[in-house]
Amino acid sequence: MPKRVVFSAIFFGFALAATYGQTKQPVQITQEAEKLRIEINGEPFADYVFKGYAKPFLYPILGPGGAPMTRNWPMKETPNEEHDHPHHKSFWWGHGNMNGVDFWSEGGNTVHEKFSEVHSGKIGLIKSTDKYVTKDGKVVCTDARTMRFYPGEKNTSIFDFEITVYASNGELKFGDTKEGTMAMRLNETMRLKGKVGKGHIVNSEGVRDGDTWGKRAKWVDYYGPADDKEVGIAIFDHPSNPRHPTWWHVRDYGLFAANPFGLHDFEKKEPNAGELVVPAGKSITFKYRFYIHEGDEKNGAVEQAYERYVKEVK
Repeated sequence: MPKRVVFSAIFFGFALAATYGQTKQPVQITQEAEKLRIEINGEPFADYVFKGYAKPFLYPILGPGGAPMTRNWPMKETPNEEHDHPHHKSFWWGHGNMNGVDFWSEGGNTVHEKFSEVHSGKIGLIKSTDKYVTKDGKVVCTDARTMRFYPGEKNTSIFDFEITVYASNGELKFGDTKEGTMAMRLNETMRLKGKVGKGHIVNSEGVRDGDTWGKRAKWVDYYGPADDKEVGIAIFDHPSNPRHPTWWHVRDYGLFAANPFGLHDFEKKEPNAGELVVPAGKSITFKYRFYIHEGDEKNGAVEQAYERYVKEVK
């Protein structure tokens, strides 16, 4: 083989390793056919599934000691799991009324287009773009997503999710509905109610359990047992987000979502009070941190972790 060809092959191999994380790093990201596999400190943490479903999502998400943080169904059959809301796929972003199309309940598809960056390292980085498509093929809008994964401290894991939604195909209207938006569906044992549920909810204002639904807060923490460990996950609403502090569509059956658009349902205001219009050619950005910890919000020092987030991410 000519030397030039050998050099090109070697260079390509190094480039591929740098891009897809083939050299071991504190956060390792490896591409497979339909997902990115994310490992932290040599242990599985999450997969970003970007093909084969109506939207991209993270599944599974593993907490301290490998404890499963989210429901398996409908991706996997597991005993003692309810088979409700098949669109509740572990971890996702979507809203129930985007120009009249329901991208929450999968009335339209969120289609992964490409990865612009995938890097392993001290911080794992995934950047991707998506388009929102009706069942008859019309593109409603597009987005750009950035996910960052951190090694975390002892018995904690941290990742950030940032999404910019572009009114790329004309004016974009987010309708007023409780069905949205930045969401998780938690492990069945962490839910408040149900045959195996033993969890709790608390928000930054000290409101607890079922009373947290529809309330505004800087953060919400949902905690309970998973694989015989007491674990929790908090979602932090960044101060730069529109309508911060956001409202929370957080349910006693394990649904956990930040929703800045559902004022009619949450506060009994007039219909369409919560709608938000993004003019054609413009965009809107949301930033969230997900903080996984042991114990309740006090054991996990959730408020202190939120304060660090505000300082670290502008």
